[in-house]
Amino acid sequence: MMQSLYTSSTGMLAMQTQIDTTANNIANVNTMGYKKSRAEFADLMYKVMTYAGTSTSNTTQSPTGIEVGLGVRATAINKIFSAGSLKQTDNSLDLAITGKGFLRLQLPNGTEVYTRNGSLKIDQNGTLVNSDGYAVVPNVVLPEDATNISIGTDGIVSVTQPGQAQATQVGQLSLTNFINPAGLHAMGDNLFVETDASGQPVEGVAGENGLGNIRQGFVELSNVQLVVELTDLITGQRAYDANSKVITTSDEMLATTNSLKR
Repeated sequence: MMQSLYTSSTGMLAMQTQIDTTANNIANVNTMGYKKSRAEFADLMYKVMTYAGTSTSNTTQSPTGIEVGLGVRATAINKIFSAGSLKQTDNSLDLAITGKGFLRLQLPNGTEVYTRNGSLKIDQNGTLVNSDGYAVVPNVVLPEDATNISIGTDGIVSVTQPGQAQATQVGQLSLTNFINPAGLHAMGDNLFVETDASGQPVEGVAGENGLGNIRQGFVELSNVQLVVELTDLITGQRAYDANSKVITTSDEMLATTNSLKR
């Protein structure tokens, strides 16, 4: 059987992975805090007919050898944590992180997760939560009669109450960073979970020790660039078509061989 049939099939599978990854990026172009993914590939092992350096005579060696590649495979789908554009909303509970860091949330089962989506809400107890009701850690509880909410670039949350001229500090938001954010597990809903590959979470004050600042009244948009994604989509489709053409050509060669007369 011709090896090209199997080799080109690995190419089609690899390009399908790239197209699926690109499609997910495009689908999330308007998802707040979304970080785009990039598919990465590597060539497979080689069938060696002659090793480079093999003696061809008493005084000469093969300068290159003969090695036939067996295809390609996906090695990783890497999350790119470059900053997205900021959009002003004038909502006092919308936050954007300018720089490194994640907001820490707690799921109902106690698991801690991380997000770049700073579109926060207030639950029935006055606690700051995300759109799914997961509480921000450390917890920040706002008074019921708060008339103005101010969140500084360092995460300090202050409120103004009736009859008070000075704002009162009610809590402080912290940011968490990882030595390898690309190693975080994306669980959907703009949430990430710590893994062994990401390293331990390092919590700190916004604006200190390399962490970004918090901007109130803004949200961070996705870092997907449609022009780049559409270009990747076209190149992936063309590569897929080219690999399928190899299978067609190999099939025609086999048909020619089978039709030879003895």
